[in-house]
Amino acid sequence: MMNKKNIGIFILAFVLFNTLYAQSNLLNAKKPSDIGKKTAQQKAVDYDKPLKYGYVDDRDILWSKVVWEFIDLNERINLPYYYPVDTMSVSSDRRSLFDTLLKGIKNGDITEVYDDSYFTAKMTKAEINNKLYRVDTTAAGFDELNAGVENIDEYIDKINLTSQDIEGFKIKGLWYFDKRQGELKYRLIALAPIAPDVQIMGREDINVNPEQLALFWVYFPDARPVLHHAKVFNQKNSAYPISFDHLLNARRFSSIIYREENIYGDRDVAEYVKGNALFQILESNKIKEDIRNKEMNMWNY
Repeated sequence: MMNKKNIGIFILAFVLFNTLYAQSNLLNAKKPSDIGKKTAQQKAVDYDKPLKYGYVDDRDILWSKVVWEFIDLNERINLPYYYPVDTMSVSSDRRSLFDTLLKGIKNGDITEVYDDSYFTAKMTKAEINNKLYRVDTTAAGFDELNAGVENIDEYIDKINLTSQDIEGFKIKGLWYFDKRQGELKYRLIALAPIAPDVQIMGREDINVNPEQLALFWVYFPDARPVLHHAKVFNQKNSAYPISFDHLLNARRFSSIIYREENIYGDRDVAEYVKGNALFQILESNKIKEDIRNKEMNMWNY
């Protein structure tokens, strides 16, 4: 038979197990709408802001390289950035990375949005919207227009680009060796959702595959507050969701390098390794290994 000490340990373990796998604030909620919200006591002790980057002086950078990577959302490890795509069956605080960025842009919380990764031209909300939908008028609608009918709303189809159509993300980041810390580090600079061209997506009269396009480039430091408050479902412990800011800064994703800064105008790997996907992957892995070996080479004399 179990003695009192063993019974106490069993009860404590049972309570801890249920606490770890409980929903956020489930035990303290006084009404269903309070579930998932932090209490005043939790807010008082929590530092609910993205962790600030430490200052890095240019003189402390012994070596650096800018690389562009592609995060394929078809890979299993990258699924937290893709789901949920059906927002009707989940709570309002669970959204995909694309929906989170788009909501932040529309609300004005994310303002540093550009048309390329070099931040040459800032995009307006109207320019972003033009990349997210198209309006088609059916043949019957044109017949009605020719007949003099002005209101042809029933003959107009609006095709919207949704989070379900997002195929991946392109990211731009800097690898650098900090001599004060004595280690190789990474800093994410910008990211862009990748989707088919909405102007030809789903059109049967055009017999080509829709081209993958970067819808817009978001300057990552400007988006960090929004991404910090957007939580990702934690399969191991639903009481402690992880933020997109944490996932991206921790590089918890699988990616492939498709471009590095170089003397040839930062050309893509596909531009000088043409027609062979395997060789392109090998070249990408070679760039990755060169970066990894840089830290080891710093300690060789």
